[in-house]
Amino acid sequence: MELELLGWPPDGPKLELDYRLFSYAGKFVMTNTGKAVLREAGEIRAAAAFNEDRTDPETLWIRYITTHTDHRGAGLGPRLLAFVRNRARKRGYDTVRIAVNNPFAYEACYRAGFSYTGRETGLAELVLEAPAERTRARYQEGLDAFRERDLGDPERGFLDRKHGVHPPDGSDQRNG
Repeated sequence: MELELLGWPPDGPKLELDYRLFSYAGKFVMTNTGKAVLREAGEIRAAAAFNEDRTDPETLWIRYITTHTDHRGAGLGPRLLAFVRNRARKRGYDTVRIAVNNPFAYEACYRAGFSYTGRETGLAELVLEAPAERTRARYQEGLDAFRERDLGDPERGFLDRKHGVHPPDGSDQRNG
């Protein structure tokens, strides 16, 4: 697998992804966001789009991350998240943030070394950042926020399995 940073905001490249295979595909054609990809055998398997925070030039927001439908659940998202986070830190960003709207994305972010901040966006997304405190209580606080929502059976089952456990160790942090 090859991780590649394609460009930084505001002059990021246009990335055309098949909307049938990648969620948020239309968001990757914008050229004002930076882009990074994870490729296997020359084919994009995951992509990330990111930009600088409008009010804090030392913070980078990962706006979208998507994984090819055939490769979801294989750990590609956390690897790409960790890669972007590490590259952002090397570029001088003190903080990298991401907002998520489901417990699966929340878990992927934890696997990449992010932690719940206790904040939510106006769109009911939980805000995670790195670096941040990574405690069991904070991890469970974010999961509890999802438990209060109307979710489907897969999400409920996932949350049930995660009740009371420690956060993932962040071993996907090594990518960089």
